[in-house]
Amino acid sequence: MAPRKNAKGGGGNSSSSGGSGSGSGSPSTGSSGSSSSPGTRREAKHGGHKNGRRGGISGGSFFTWFMVIALLGVWTSVAVVWFDLVDYEEVLAKAKDFRYNLTEILQGKLGVYDADGDGDFDVDDAKVLLGLKERSTSERTFPPEEEEEEEAETQPELEEQAPEGAEIEDSYHIEETASQNHPNDVDEMMNEQENSDHSEAVTDADVLQPHAEEVRHQDYGEPVYEPSENEGIEISDNSIDDSSIISEEINVASVEEQQDTPPVKKKKPKLLNKFDKTIKVELDAAEKLRKRGKIEEAVNAFEELVRKYPQSPRARYGKAQCEDDLAEKRRSNEVLRRAIETYQEAADLPDAPTDLVKLSLKRRSERQQFLGHMRGSLLTLQRLVQLFPSDTTLKNDLGVGYLLMGDNDSAKKVYEEVLSVTPNDGFAKVHYGFILKAQNKIAESIPYLKEGIESGEPGTDDGRFYFHLGDAMQRVGNKEAYKWYELGHKRGHFASVWQRSLYNVNGLKAQPWWTPRETGYTELVKSLERNWKLIRDEGLMVMDKAKGLFLPEDENLREKGDWSQFTLWQQGRKNEKACKGAPKTCTFLEKFPETTGCRRGQIKYSIMHPGTHVWPHTGPTNCRLRMHLGLVIPKEGCKIRCANETRMWEEGKVLIFDDSFEHEVWQDASSFRLIFIVDVWHPELTPQQRRSLPAI
Repeated sequence: MAPRKNAKGGGGNSSSSGGSGSGSGSPSTGSSGSSSSPGTRREAKHGGHKNGRRGGISGGSFFTWFMVIALLGVWTSVAVVWFDLVDYEEVLAKAKDFRYNLTEILQGKLGVYDADGDGDFDVDDAKVLLGLKERSTSERTFPPEEEEEEEAETQPELEEQAPEGAEIEDSYHIEETASQNHPNDVDEMMNEQENSDHSEAVTDADVLQPHAEEVRHQDYGEPVYEPSENEGIEISDNSIDDSSIISEEINVASVEEQQDTPPVKKKKPKLLNKFDKTIKVELDAAEKLRKRGKIEEAVNAFEELVRKYPQSPRARYGKAQCEDDLAEKRRSNEVLRRAIETYQEAADLPDAPTDLVKLSLKRRSERQQFLGHMRGSLLTLQRLVQLFPSDTTLKNDLGVGYLLMGDNDSAKKVYEEVLSVTPNDGFAKVHYGFILKAQNKIAESIPYLKEGIESGEPGTDDGRFYFHLGDAMQRVGNKEAYKWYELGHKRGHFASVWQRSLYNVNGLKAQPWWTPRETGYTELVKSLERNWKLIRDEGLMVMDKAKGLFLPEDENLREKGDWSQFTLWQQGRKNEKACKGAPKTCTFLEKFPETTGCRRGQIKYSIMHPGTHVWPHTGPTNCRLRMHLGLVIPKEGCKIRCANETRMWEEGKVLIFDDSFEHEVWQDASSFRLIFIVDVWHPELTPQQRRSLPAI
């Protein structure tokens, strides 16, 4: 290839042979002190002293050295670094114009000059060759006998994630939720790449859920469960007195200590079969496009490879990954469904490597969960366990799949099987304890939850497990409960020791008790207090005529007693049948969308009979506030504690509190207590958030 014309100092006019006087390193002076001729200046620019002494970099040496590198085929990258003429991308573009094969340039001819161990020749390599940068000692290098084995794989690399506009849980909700981050989840470790482009316009019908600003967990019943996101909650304690909390050490490795633990060396997955090794160069070129974020180009490249080589598992797997990335970038469920099918196709191909099958099906299951296809995900997980029966992490995943389907009994059998083989599996322990707690085997659940969290294994440092361990301890009278709540708060799972809700929006004002003025809902409060007798009378009529409409509390919150509720609105939906029993109440409530439209709350009558005690508990979300209107209140014996302050109801008066804070109720009167519960959106939620937050 001829040198590029007009490049500074390269291949232009040679120095004149007619210049007089000894050549000087200075372009302005000769040996006699007179001005140098133009020829002399040109000679001085590229030459040195006649006596052979070097004055910096000699022209002859530099020119010779430059030509040697040019002959080796790397002159363009040298020009990039030394002369600042062109950039690397321009060189590649020129090479493409000259009909050079791009793959050959990236992986072939220039590969022999790879100086930093990244597998190709680029600007950094040129800097190393020029001495402008030291050869990296952190990059892996391989002796000749290892090169063949290393080249046998097309290995995706970790990419820096694009910043996202808010939280997605994903992040993602279940509908995504991420997998459990097990140690040998190599696909997530090596192949994940997030290239979200939140600036693109999307339609509501084709948007990935959930909403980015929320930290939340999947609800499959009591207790709440979904695979971990491990996201912090940024709400202050608001100076609530925690002086009553017992402060002792708990033997759980800190996050920092866990991070300091040397990582276990993971075996690289084998993704290429014999045939794929013969097309490795083409696979590498397509994969490089994907890793550089050129998703559309990568999709086209892998689709072309699948067309040319339909028997290639690696090409099919790469196509699935690209579709997966494209779905994230476009936030398109339709594209994601294509990716799910392509992962299946890759796993079904003959001669697909074992590791590729495992990674394909595992990712397929995760993405099915993301779309809410729980049954399909469960079938995929069952197939994985059948193919790899000795892999306990896959069995743990299967247990999660059953939990998300609400099949706690099947999940329990899975974790019992895992613990019979690996009795110290922390992930299995916390989930087994979680199931026992859901079955009201409170004391039995505690050691499993405690030991599972203490193991520090991936997937165990999750707010739900701290939540249910503390709750179980409270119910058996174990004062260590608040130590675990405190640790959960320090780990970022709870907003404070008192505020332990799991479905949260960051940054909302947090305090246990509120005044009407603080909420901004003064008109609603005034209307409730003006109409309290009407509301009371309709409630009493329902009690007299249709006691069956008052349903017992079914969330296992009572230690003892009788507590029932009659619901008019649930999750922002009106119960038309119930409202026929309280028509006037429902009519005037229609004027207040902050409550009737609160899809994270209820409007209901609540009756509690003497001898009832409600365990300390927290509501599921910080997105609502709860109003209690006193209707029939005994003079003594009825009280409610929220955080560290206890109050009593009054007939015709509204109490307002944030039920995401721990609260507890006692009914020790001699007659029933009747109140009207009205949930409202947290006043700091935006209209968009109120429209888009999923119902609870």
